[in-house]
Amino acid sequence: MKPSFENTLVIAISSRALFDLEASHEVYEKRGLDAYADYQIAREAEPLERGVAFAMVEKFLALNDGGGGKHQMVEIVLISRNSADTGLRIFNSIQHYGLQISRAAFTGGQPTSHYVKSFGADLFLSADPSDVREALDAGAAAATILPSQVGAGGSKQLKIAFDADAVLFSDEAEKVFQEGGLQAFSDAEKTKADSPLPGGPFKKVLAGLHAIQGNYDPQNSPVRTALITARAAPAHERVIKTLRAWDIRIDESYFLGGMDKGEFLQAFGADIFFDDQRGHCDSARRHVPTGHVPHGVVNE
Repeated sequence: MKPSFENTLVIAISSRALFDLEASHEVYEKRGLDAYADYQIAREAEPLERGVAFAMVEKFLALNDGGGGKHQMVEIVLISRNSADTGLRIFNSIQHYGLQISRAAFTGGQPTSHYVKSFGADLFLSADPSDVREALDAGAAAATILPSQVGAGGSKQLKIAFDADAVLFSDEAEKVFQEGGLQAFSDAEKTKADSPLPGGPFKKVLAGLHAIQGNYDPQNSPVRTALITARAAPAHERVIKTLRAWDIRIDESYFLGGMDKGEFLQAFGADIFFDDQRGHCDSARRHVPTGHVPHGVVNE
């Protein structure tokens, strides 16, 4: 029987986002593919260290063990540029850590983004910016996991934070800001306060998290979401009314008016934060795991 992932949030992740493959990647960069293959095969019994997104993946998979849902809530699939031969160390590491990941694609050096749709993935996380851009262009939510020395939040609760424009929402308002400045942006958003913003690439991800939260009492949900945006009054109203029109709950909202987001993300305890602006991401990744979403006008 063909497996069905209806009502399941499907996340595709690359091996370099899940595990720390920096030493291996350095071998590939400096000595080539054959040396890389020899390096991995010689160490295939040695578990890889946890990568930036590892703790988040653990928390996602733990949702399937909870008592709130009547079906599988999350499916994690691995998509890697390794070959099956060099990828054996990765699968051995998955088994070592007890991660419930059974589906994988090893593309032997070819782009991985083509298989995001094949797996029906709602979200694609990778350390390769070109694969992420291709996945976004194909209509999937995708982010480049940035190098970071910080781990996920210490809470057992899964906490995910999103930027607003060009992430949860389209870049419609961001275009006004880039073309006309802050005053033009504020005036336009005040005028359009009652007109919901179009959805951005991560709208479906937020909706999927909202659906998972619906299996639990709001006070005891294992998932908590936050909106952390540079917007401030009066541009806040359109955001609030858009989420209301979508009938999607978001637990915490921060309208920072240009303040640095990093300390707020750390206070929230985000397991991951998604933002379209690389400058915001470089600041955020000093505090929490961060994914750059190369979407919208600022990334053209």
